[in-house]
Amino acid sequence: MRCRPSSDVPAGSRATWRALGSGWGAGRGAGAGAAGVGGGVEVSDMASRALYPATGAQPVVCTGVAWVTRPAWPHFQNPAPHHRSPRMPAPTDTLALVCEHLADDLASLRLRRWPLPPMGPADVRVGMAAVALNFPDLLMTRGLYQFKPPVPHVPGMEGSGVVLEAGPDSGWKPGDRVGLGGKHGLLAEQVVVPGASLRALPAGLALDAAAAVLVTGLTAWVALARIGRLQRGETLLVHGARGGVGQACVQIGLHLGARVIATATDPTRIADLAEHGVTVLPSSGFREAVLAATAGRGADVVADPVGGDVFDESSRCTAFGGRLLVLGFASGRIATVATNRPLIKGFSVVGVRAGEYGRHFPAHHAEHLAAVHRLAETGVLRPAIGARFPLAQAKEALATMARREVTGKIVVTIGGG
Repeated sequence: MRCRPSSDVPAGSRATWRALGSGWGAGRGAGAGAAGVGGGVEVSDMASRALYPATGAQPVVCTGVAWVTRPAWPHFQNPAPHHRSPRMPAPTDTLALVCEHLADDLASLRLRRWPLPPMGPADVRVGMAAVALNFPDLLMTRGLYQFKPPVPHVPGMEGSGVVLEAGPDSGWKPGDRVGLGGKHGLLAEQVVVPGASLRALPAGLALDAAAAVLVTGLTAWVALARIGRLQRGETLLVHGARGGVGQACVQIGLHLGARVIATATDPTRIADLAEHGVTVLPSSGFREAVLAATAGRGADVVADPVGGDVFDESSRCTAFGGRLLVLGFASGRIATVATNRPLIKGFSVVGVRAGEYGRHFPAHHAEHLAAVHRLAETGVLRPAIGARFPLAQAKEALATMARREVTGKIVVTIGGG
């Protein structure tokens, strides 16, 4: 038997999976391996070691055999040399941030163990690397979002991670880097999700950046390119330009050749956008400035993730035939519009739910994902991560977002992210 330390394996965890998988049935962690080849640690188990390097695992890779010599894992016993290591049972729970009940002050959030559902043949267990926070995460803990998950629930709508275990019908394998998106449930060390819900990450995109760009980028692309039909030379008004969705809208708007006007509560925090030709305005009292900048016409497309007073004022500076896109209501107030206003001015008010759009039109969804991947790979979409918090401080991360103290995305880093 020939053995070598993992440092001799080609760099990168994926190379390690391939080296191990060559004796274990295409990397799916078959316990017995191929005929004439000894068993070893499951590929999924090795993936978890790579994802959490702080434990100090040092794998040894042999021809058909792998074991780990390291300080004791709570669920792993070092096998004796030349003996097959036992198949590791799948975990039944994980550490997560749990919203125990609805509250206005985040007092209901607690870090504790959370049950993992059993895996089906099409499911995947993912070790979370990073979760990017969004205002709906905060609103759901208060019962103020249109989707109201049952309590207790785990917040977290978008993130990235590494596949630890894959069902035979999932279409994935251990070691795959994936992006995740949903309505909630991701602020945890591990999650079990349908394989069909995952997205392969673009090559070269870091896990924390992937968590911060894919869902917000998809929202912005569907809003502007598909639903808003933004054309070169049109004027785009973007609200909430300090946040993730707003930043993505600014970047995509410039990419599509639009003239971009951006607003923020504190416009000095986005003053650097002026270097890219963006007109920067405060998020209140912007109507007259927008009309002046467009010779009285108004904005052709308005991307509004803020709602409330911002929506009200936007409806007074949208161009005839314009499109006022409702992307959310981070302000906490759901605005209304007098229907005579869009009738007289001839503009449309359209809601944007990128995920729901993809579920209704799956062919378009594939096109949108491919477009976002290209934009991320080419640097058009550049997520600005304003702050990082470990999972142990996820509650404080949500509080920081509520106080609007950070420009850009707030990312909770987990495991090997």
